[in-house]
Amino acid sequence: MDFTFSADQEDFRAAVRSALSAEAPSAYVRAMIDDPVGVTPALWGTMAQLGWLGVLVPESAGGLGLGLVDLVVLQEEMGKLPFPGPLVSSAVAATLAAVALGVDEVLEDLAAGRRRATVAVEEPGHGDPLHTVAARATRQGEQWRLDGTKPLVLDGAHADFAFVVARDGDALATFLLDAPAGEPVPSLDVTRKMSRVVLDGRTARRVGPAGDHEALWRRILDDVNVALCAELVGTAERALELAVDYAKVRVQFDRPIATFQVIKHKAADMLHHLELARVGTHYAAWASDADDPERERAAAMCKGYVAEAADAVTAECIQVHGGVGFTWDVDCHLLYRRAKQDDLLFGAQGFQRQRLADLLLGPAPR
Repeated sequence: MDFTFSADQEDFRAAVRSALSAEAPSAYVRAMIDDPVGVTPALWGTMAQLGWLGVLVPESAGGLGLGLVDLVVLQEEMGKLPFPGPLVSSAVAATLAAVALGVDEVLEDLAAGRRRATVAVEEPGHGDPLHTVAARATRQGEQWRLDGTKPLVLDGAHADFAFVVARDGDALATFLLDAPAGEPVPSLDVTRKMSRVVLDGRTARRVGPAGDHEALWRRILDDVNVALCAELVGTAERALELAVDYAKVRVQFDRPIATFQVIKHKAADMLHHLELARVGTHYAAWASDADDPERERAAAMCKGYVAEAADAVTAECIQVHGGVGFTWDVDCHLLYRRAKQDDLLFGAQGFQRQRLADLLLGPAPR
């Protein structure tokens, strides 16, 4: 297979890079840390006009009708900032959910940026994020009552609606909850907004096909994780650039530290992690678009490795910078925070590795 991007995809990358350079420099990212939404209405509108919010939305609903490989191009550039707005929650996670569940009526608004959405899946626990779901749904006429708490919902405070995963008996089902109105909660990644959504007594509409939705959500979360890994490739790439640039100008013992063997070894290791993460992400995105038989293994392998690699590269970036690396004067710690939090979202690397082992060897005896 060909792992190079097409001319159109490279043009898309150049356009994204140019727009972000003009509209979202480092100063913008820092200004959005204290903004409750994390993006200005003007930039969100620009993103909609450029088609970024509709990459995964079918053309019939006003989107670009593209796939994960094309989304990788966008996400890699976003990860370099790191971008603080609700792109992943709305244009990736919620859009993937809407398409998979057949909730077509919301797609045009999502692509146009008129409404923002998110997904509420994870609950306290470790391992498989779908197996930890304990929120329950009870039918009440045409509506359903939800009970439980979703402690970490991306951009849940200001989303117009959320796709909530809850249990109907022993099966997983999906519910469309208007105005989740989550309570903002602090998180390691100060550039990404997290919230706590209390469901007790909230009414919602059941969406999607009849039956258990676990397989549907497994695929949705796999694709979201590949998108997160693409973001982390960009984050790691930017961390390597910052480390190398700093090493060239930081003088110690009358020499730039870039001439020291230990710094050269660090840079080489960072590049090694980055390139393996890049090819793994590109392969997983292609496997999803092609619906390849290896798709699930590729997704588990991707999140299992890329999250660790981004952690390592962004941490080494701080080490190269020394004490200044974790100050507000440089962006190293913002990249590290993004890597650490993306690792934990929608199934951390430890779970993904166990899952990959189970897929390759069969479940271990209990």
